Amino acid sequence: MDTTDPTGPTADKLVTLAFFDREIEATMLADELQNHGIAAQAAGTLTAGFRAEAPGSVKVLVHERDLQRAEQIMKESIASRGDIDWDQIDVGEMED
Repeated sequence: MDTTDPTGPTADKLVTLAFFDREIEATMLADELQNHGIAAQAAGTLTAGFRAEAPGSVKVLVHERDLQRAEQIMKESIASRGDIDWDQIDVGEMED
């Protein structure tokens, strides 16, 4: 059996692309991947940051068949954003 077959039994297997400390970063990457036609999701959002008041991380999951392309898109996306200090970003106040 060829394990690199994009239609084989591992084609739908989810693998971790990256881990993030903050949900926003994972969500942004998942959205970017989806904009490029790659099914991606952020997992672990309820344990990250202050929500559970416990250390946690958010991972971005993609199908194994898309992993190489997703890695390339992630590298390009990070390079284009530069080094963003999210603590310095003002997102305004929440509306009622």
